[in-house]
Amino acid sequence: MSSKKAAARRRRAAEPDVSVAVARAERRLEKFSAARSGSSSRGASLGDSVAYAAIVLGVCLMLSSRRIPVHRPEDFAPMRRAGRLAARALAHVEPHVVPGVDTETLDDVVRAFLSSRGARAATLGYRGYNHSSCISPNEVVCHGVPSKSVVLNAGDIVNVDIAVVTSEGWHADVSKTLFVGGIESADANARRLVDATRDALTAGLDECRPGVKIGDVLEPIKRKLRAEGFGIVDRYAAHGLGRRFHQPPTIRHGSHARRGAGFKLKPGHFFTIEPIATEGGSVATATLRDGWTVVTKDRASRSAQFEHTVGVGERACEIFTRDGDDDDDDDDGR
Repeated sequence: MSSKKAAARRRRAAEPDVSVAVARAERRLEKFSAARSGSSSRGASLGDSVAYAAIVLGVCLMLSSRRIPVHRPEDFAPMRRAGRLAARALAHVEPHVVPGVDTETLDDVVRAFLSSRGARAATLGYRGYNHSSCISPNEVVCHGVPSKSVVLNAGDIVNVDIAVVTSEGWHADVSKTLFVGGIESADANARRLVDATRDALTAGLDECRPGVKIGDVLEPIKRKLRAEGFGIVDRYAAHGLGRRFHQPPTIRHGSHARRGAGFKLKPGHFFTIEPIATEGGSVATATLRDGWTVVTKDRASRSAQFEHTVGVGERACEIFTRDGDDDDDDDDGR
């Protein structure tokens, strides 16, 4: 078999097979029509037409919901503004991450910063979530709900995750794990966990370019963390974004991390890469009663995460959320 035929077969295999679902729906439609044979022919015909239209619409929606959006070249500029704003919000809150501060106060800092720039957090009001950030200390894996009762101490590690939506309607997502009280306050294992997670993300992003598979980006991340003896949380995935906060693709840092696996990166793809590593190699998690906060199941193993929003260009991947320490923010979020 030629390489072109083999590639075509792989593409067909990757597409959702809707023929069985359509055939089943059509059989049901035939039974429905037969059952209504006693009705007026005009009424039955109208009902059949509506039912068939519903089938076609359902299939089209299913196919479109799995398609990865390909953005236009002119979409990169507003995404750069969104990414820069997210990075600057993270840089703005970082000096406030000190021993004795509670996580709700940090969230207030994020909210005020974004509001002053005519933007807001994408998480605010998302599925009932009422905060402008997720702040996840120590054993909290992700989605830590800011609270007056969660007070940070010297030696803690804490992930601050900020997703923004600009006044133009574009989204960017960034996170970073910080040392509370400075790196000198952290124990050796915490330093190793944080450093390895940051370095793993860098190794993955170094592989990001058009034409490679997403597995080629994720494999170095997994290899680095496994070599250090850390677990890779697979349940909570990276995602596409742009005009929407969450959209295809869904990217799992463990199960998708194989060379040559997954979708091919194309110019115009926008998505996050956001590995979560855990101490001890375990990836078992539990969700607290608030419905959001995810912790390591043993409540003892700590977790670290780093995240960037990237766009695939014609020759390379662009990191929209690079460090936001530039004071020139006149066009942030505009």
